[in-house]
Amino acid sequence: MKYDLHSHSKYSSDGILDPRKIIKVAIKKGLDGIAITDHNTIKGGLEAKKYETNDFKVIIGSEVMTTKGEVIGLFLSEEIKSKDFYDVIGEIKAQNGIVVLPHPFDEWRYASFPAKEDVKYIDNIEIFNSRCVKKKYNDNAGKFAKKYKLGVTGGSDAHFANEIGHAGIIVETDDIYEAILKNNLQVFGKTSTSLNHVFTKMLKTWKKHF
Repeated sequence: MKYDLHSHSKYSSDGILDPRKIIKVAIKKGLDGIAITDHNTIKGGLEAKKYETNDFKVIIGSEVMTTKGEVIGLFLSEEIKSKDFYDVIGEIKAQNGIVVLPHPFDEWRYASFPAKEDVKYIDNIEIFNSRCVKKKYNDNAGKFAKKYKLGVTGGSDAHFANEIGHAGIIVETDDIYEAILKNNLQVFGKTSTSLNHVFTKMLKTWKKHF
């Protein structure tokens, strides 16, 4: 089964997609589930959950900007209120969520460069993000995960419909939570066009004014 573990809806400051639209596109593209990981909110995930079916799973998540860069929490039920890196980790864990470090070596974005002393707080590292414009960013994440024996994930980081399903994970169990936490998965992915970054910046600017 295939899951895209990183996507954004209209509830992100730089998103435009309606959660229902995300689900329809994801199903059409052959996914079995998707994580909605809007910036600093779980609103998109909560709304998308309404359209979950027996054959398609929605994971509620959030990509939170912390004092050390961005951190994703998966399987959330409440908003993350903190901004301090360690407090955010605490809030995710308090909900039995999974802590994921997204695009940790991407120099173009708000990467959370994984310091050695912080490894113990991280469950998984995103080793394939479709929006990483340079191959080395994902490669370095993979090397880091292997060096410190961390779990891995993958995601499209989709902000537009054409990106959904570009990356994610493949599992052979219905228990997606356990599969991610125990690293019983395979990561797949392809790189999105860099033009999507341009369109995202334009969209973010537009949303600020309207």
